[in-house]
Amino acid sequence: MLTIISNALCRISGKNVGARVAITRNFADFTPQVTFDIKKCDLHRLEAGPPVKAELTREQGLQYYRTMQTVRRMELKADQLYKQKIIRGFCHLYDGQEACAAGIEAAISPSDHLITAYRAHGYTYTRGVSIRQILAELTGRKGGVAKGKGGSMHITSSVGTTPGSDSSRCSGSAPLQVDGMDVLSVREATRFAADHCRAGKGPIVMELQTYRYHGHSMSDPGVSYRTREEIQEVRSKSDPISLLRERMLSNNMASAEEFKEMDVEIRKEVDDAAQFATSDPEPPLEDLCNHVFSNNPPLDVRGTHPWSKLKSVS
Repeated sequence: MLTIISNALCRISGKNVGARVAITRNFADFTPQVTFDIKKCDLHRLEAGPPVKAELTREQGLQYYRTMQTVRRMELKADQLYKQKIIRGFCHLYDGQEACAAGIEAAISPSDHLITAYRAHGYTYTRGVSIRQILAELTGRKGGVAKGKGGSMHITSSVGTTPGSDSSRCSGSAPLQVDGMDVLSVREATRFAADHCRAGKGPIVMELQTYRYHGHSMSDPGVSYRTREEIQEVRSKSDPISLLRERMLSNNMASAEEFKEMDVEIRKEVDDAAQFATSDPEPPLEDLCNHVFSNNPPLDVRGTHPWSKLKSVS
């Protein structure tokens, strides 16, 4: 229940009396479910594609918003930690592409597998890894998801500026081009693709047409092959978080106050995770060769010198 309380001074019987007026809004006041039009996917070697309408419940919308906003804040925090030289090495940030991870996760089950390439912090979070574990991994700490040894998690998305082959030379798989800036489009396309594969119709290539706000990596300012005006235009017209937020607000599915409260909660959660990621100890040197293999008996691993041996414990 959202309650907005304002103080009003009323003149009653010639006297000034302070009155407290309560305006109450129940969850029942919100629209529980809305069907939205979504962009039609471009198809190749397919007779039919995903639907062009998608249903969204209030609960789903709030969850998608929280997921995408959490990934956004987490990536901005990673950017800050990298510039402070707390995160080292490669770091490919995911901000701008949040609809891809949130939409895919909304359409698959926890037992399904995702095999990623690089720029996968968002998928790592939606698959169930906590913000603390992700940021601690980026900073190389014991509390990281890979005990601080893996660094930046590395799925592939089309961002329009990646070198590759001509589309006419693609394999015989059935491709599907999807609006990767719309979480509902990604969700419906993923459901379609999953059903296609599970029905035994063969593999399917789903290209999520998305946009990254940062450069390719932290060493790339991202403005030598595009203008700052282009980036700002995408932010203002196609941002996945803003798109979902405006859909819900304009259809009375949530209030601006709810989103503000959620933003405050997320910011605090990310700040707390960053504090952990900078204070948690680094793994000790004797752990360097541990967990190299899975379910293997202990074995000798060559150390930093050919004549030194270290024990590996899985």
